[in-house]
Amino acid sequence: MNGYHQHASSSSGSLQQGQSAIDKQQHSKDSVFFRDGVRRIDFVLSYVDDKDGERKQERRKVYEANLEKVGLELEIEDKSESEDGKTSFVKIHAPWEVLATYADVLKIKVPFKVNDIPDNSEMPMNWLSTPFRLPEHIMHPEPDFFTAPFNKSKSDFFLIDNKDTFFPPSTRNRIVYYILSRCSYFRDECGDKDKKGIKRLLNNSTYTAAFPLHDSRYWKRSRDANCESERFSLYKHWAGFLSFFKEQPLNLVRKYYGEKIGIYFAWLGFYTEMLLFAAIVGTICFIYGFLTYDDNEWSKEICSEAVGGKIVMCPLCDKKCGYWKLNSTCNSSWLNEGQIAEKLHLGVVYSAVTLFLEFWKRRQARLEYEWDLVDFEEEQQQLQLRPEYETKCTNRKMNRITQEMEPYLPITSKCARTCLSGATVLFWISLIIACIIGVIAYRLAVYAAFASIMKDSPTTHLQVVGPFITPQLATSVTASCINFVIIMILNLMYERVAVWITDMEIPKTHLEYENKLTVKMFLFQFVNYYSSCFYVAFFKGKFVGYPGDYAYMFGSKLRNEECDPGGCLIELTTQLVIVMTGKQVWGNIQEALVPWLMNWWGSRKARSHPESLYSRWEQDHDLQGFGQLGLFYEYLEMVIQFGFITLFVASFPLAPLMALINNIIEVRVDAWKLTTQFRRPVAAKAHSIGAWQEILNGMAVLSVVTNAFIVAFTSDMIPRLVYMYAYQPEGEMNMKGYINNSLSVFNISAIPPANKPEDGENPFWFNSSITTCRYRDYRYPPGHEKEYSHTMQFWHILAAKLAFIIIMEHVVFLVKFFVAWMIPDVPSDVRARVKRERYLVQEYLHNYEVEKLKVQLSQNTHDECSCAPMIYPSLPKHEVLSECL
Repeated sequence: MNGYHQHASSSSGSLQQGQSAIDKQQHSKDSVFFRDGVRRIDFVLSYVDDKDGERKQERRKVYEANLEKVGLELEIEDKSESEDGKTSFVKIHAPWEVLATYADVLKIKVPFKVNDIPDNSEMPMNWLSTPFRLPEHIMHPEPDFFTAPFNKSKSDFFLIDNKDTFFPPSTRNRIVYYILSRCSYFRDECGDKDKKGIKRLLNNSTYTAAFPLHDSRYWKRSRDANCESERFSLYKHWAGFLSFFKEQPLNLVRKYYGEKIGIYFAWLGFYTEMLLFAAIVGTICFIYGFLTYDDNEWSKEICSEAVGGKIVMCPLCDKKCGYWKLNSTCNSSWLNEGQIAEKLHLGVVYSAVTLFLEFWKRRQARLEYEWDLVDFEEEQQQLQLRPEYETKCTNRKMNRITQEMEPYLPITSKCARTCLSGATVLFWISLIIACIIGVIAYRLAVYAAFASIMKDSPTTHLQVVGPFITPQLATSVTASCINFVIIMILNLMYERVAVWITDMEIPKTHLEYENKLTVKMFLFQFVNYYSSCFYVAFFKGKFVGYPGDYAYMFGSKLRNEECDPGGCLIELTTQLVIVMTGKQVWGNIQEALVPWLMNWWGSRKARSHPESLYSRWEQDHDLQGFGQLGLFYEYLEMVIQFGFITLFVASFPLAPLMALINNIIEVRVDAWKLTTQFRRPVAAKAHSIGAWQEILNGMAVLSVVTNAFIVAFTSDMIPRLVYMYAYQPEGEMNMKGYINNSLSVFNISAIPPANKPEDGENPFWFNSSITTCRYRDYRYPPGHEKEYSHTMQFWHILAAKLAFIIIMEHVVFLVKFFVAWMIPDVPSDVRARVKRERYLVQEYLHNYEVEKLKVQLSQNTHDECSCAPMIYPSLPKHEVLSECL
């Protein structure tokens, strides 16, 4: 406490003497140093005095005194010197002794030798990639070194040229945050061990913010030669949208933001590159289907007056829907047939997905080596308990590994919390299902209304879009929009609930916390985003019944939906386009526009201040906080998109193209907001994308099943193939007569009065001479001994569908596993480099210890013997174990 008062009084004294104003004038807005211009600011805490100021002030005094006891150096900027006159800032500097101590504790890897392995990775035709390259000093801001975990007692073993710059700013702020999150704000005599960590101080508003500093303004280099201006380089070469075709400077991103953020952008860029191939194939197949539409015999039959114009179809709803002719669905059937023609691209998409997942493992392995993450295992993070776990778990037990007492959560409390968490998740999933059922009820209720209203609507007379504006389309579009709004509302509500129940479970480590939250959020959003698509793809139109025996929803008067006359694929496509596009547009608005508006509004007063009065820490304080879960939501957004383009690609081959366009924008939007709109995040290590890797693998497997069922049961591909090969009356390999074959006959006089159209609902051409109507099914006609029961062709088609699903799944899975077996997860050159580095670490450490021992012995025996000892100089070189080679 004496140290704190001395420090505080000296700071306030300098302020009273007016020196701070001079210091502040000397420091431009680029300054990232203390007033002496030497000590670097590694972290900043801000606070505002309020009505509860005495208690908070006491907490701050104790907390800052404890930080100084640990060895950190503090410098306070009084609120009178801030641009708003209310906010005070505590600047924190970690001296070399503190950095070295905690680098040893955290096993941070540092260089000990320049990499001497020649890089022979020249690509053929490398000159073709010149327009996409960035300058070498941007792509590789640091030389390539061999590294080893830092050991404070052997600091002279490492390549330390300058202790002030040996640890980069990202490593420095990571170490300081580790200290801040574990430092207590209680006096030793109080004994209240629960009061610990900067997170609790932020939650109780003792401090308003805690953040490391950006090194410059993003649009201008720093005028201080000691500042790296890496933020400016990132903005110029990475965050600008005009750089969308350029490679990403991942090494600079990693150096500035840390490995965890670097891995995310590496994954997002690689995912976007792989989307390019799927998008090209999907677009080609779509264009091919469009150009070959006139060659489809069944489409000609639907649109012709001789066939489709003479087929009278049964009403699609009760009372409000009249009889209609098949050729009225010519336009929607054209859209549907264009999609059926593209089923051939499924194999290419699956190949792209498999190659993406396998080649990403190789790319990830290369990044692990280049970014010194090879020996970084999650066990290292597991040894670092969450401060919240340490404070909330008052029970202690012996750790069998470390032989130290550590906190633990009793099994009874853990089970109770897990059960409550699971029940909450189930409740919210049930809420989603209830909302989907409500949307289905809406579709059933309004379809008849749209059919009655739009019968004589003036939109039907429009030359271009008129034929497309149908009751089915109106119902599908409005229901999809309502469903999208419900999805967004439930997302906003559930995000808070998911964080709350995860906090309530008290996970032990940060890794466990993120994994628990990942499972909850993904499970919820999977059901939220995909349930309506699953309904349209696999349930709509499958349980309709037939005229005279229709099925109704839960015994109500709402008759189950039939598919659009052109097929359910049209409605599935509509659902996908609205939900997928709406989510991407809304996501970009939420990610970019909202932070920009908040920053613009928050800094409105400071915009009129002169540059020298608006300091570096004040500028960053006015930005938005990125938060520990910032990357979590980015991954979640992309994984949900991955589901859209894999689970339902059979219905919408342009989905990869839409995703590609979105991701090209997404990379630059994420880079722009991170560089310009958010405070600098605390650097964190991660050697992979974590639980998301297994989720992607699971979705890739599930997509094989969903698309097999879509092709088999939602599309008409299998019935057409069965007709062409087995039921073509002339025995020819064509589709003539398919439309008439696929429609069953029903006697109009047998339709119950409750299902018959009301007076005035039938079209003008309908009269009493029409005695039968047609419907989509394979049933025996009236008068047959098995009247209205399924024909043998129906069972042939069902058997063919099941056979197709089994064959397709087995073939795709065999190809997938074969490709995974053929492509090793770790490239051979990376494996060799890892072995070389391990060999050098052992060799250099051995020689280092021998040299130290020789010096020590020569000093100890200098007075006893005039000759140097002959044992140690003759020691052979260190022999490396065979497994390291």
